[in-house]
Amino acid sequence: MPKITVCIPTFNRVHLLPYAIDSVLNQSEQDFELIVCDDGSSDRTPELISQYTDHRIKYVRHLQNIGKSNNMRSGFDAASGEYFIKFDDDDRLTPDFLASTVAIFAQDSNIDFVGTDHWIIDINNIRDEAKTQDNSHRWGRKNLPAGVVNNLLEVVFIHQSFQIGATLFRRKTLQELGFMQPNLQNCEDNDLFVRLALAGKNGYYLPELLMEYRSHAEQQGINRAIPYLFDKIRYLESYKFESEKIETIRKNRLTETQLLLGLRLIEKGETQKGRELVLAGQSFSTPKAWTGLGLSLLPVGLRGKAFNALRQVRG
Repeated sequence: MPKITVCIPTFNRVHLLPYAIDSVLNQSEQDFELIVCDDGSSDRTPELISQYTDHRIKYVRHLQNIGKSNNMRSGFDAASGEYFIKFDDDDRLTPDFLASTVAIFAQDSNIDFVGTDHWIIDINNIRDEAKTQDNSHRWGRKNLPAGVVNNLLEVVFIHQSFQIGATLFRRKTLQELGFMQPNLQNCEDNDLFVRLALAGKNGYYLPELLMEYRSHAEQQGINRAIPYLFDKIRYLESYKFESEKIETIRKNRLTETQLLLGLRLIEKGETQKGRELVLAGQSFSTPKAWTGLGLSLLPVGLRGKAFNALRQVRG
């Protein structure tokens, strides 16, 4: 049995997948298996995988697209390591990620997962120092001390400091919780961390830049934003926290997400559903809500230009 299972879910990323795979093969800790789970890619992904001869690589290929979270679960189900990490096919691990994180588990048998900080890289694999620092600050990692996190629910829900692709887990811990929720294609990582916190699991933060998160154009656009916002609403509606502070934040984020999704739907032309969501989320920003309702009166063909003009004015 390998010490660590590394899982890379992939879909039509043959131009970036080799960087992810090679970042695993080049680890200083070599006791691992690598599972590449392919969600029905129509590019040359199967041909690429056939060129690797390392016996530690397992290829799980789905002939049809089964959805991101279900694809992740197929990789988790095939895992046999004591520890487990999943990271995306456009990201990379630094050479000492596995060695550094697995060493923390050896120090304390009560630790359930170890999260690290990470670099921001561009499409050409260039690290961006400024964006990396901004990202660490934005998600609360700048002020998060090394060690076991005491206020875990606040850290993972309010600050969202842990990034799933920069975190190594005990696999048995994930098995207890059922890993990712099936058919939740977005916010599945946020949901997992919240469930870990509510289950009383122990998270450890290692403040080192040990993973590389890629920022690029494929992540943008309204067609990606709308499914994400739908799933974010589903995620936020699935909890009611005992802490008044955290529950207030949850409700505020829910109304914000309803408003943002409503505006996106109005922009796209799904007027009735968009208006309903804007009205549900109007308490987050009445001016934005009324602006969106006003723009919903425009012909669909003009809305995109109007929304883009407002974005430019807003800066």
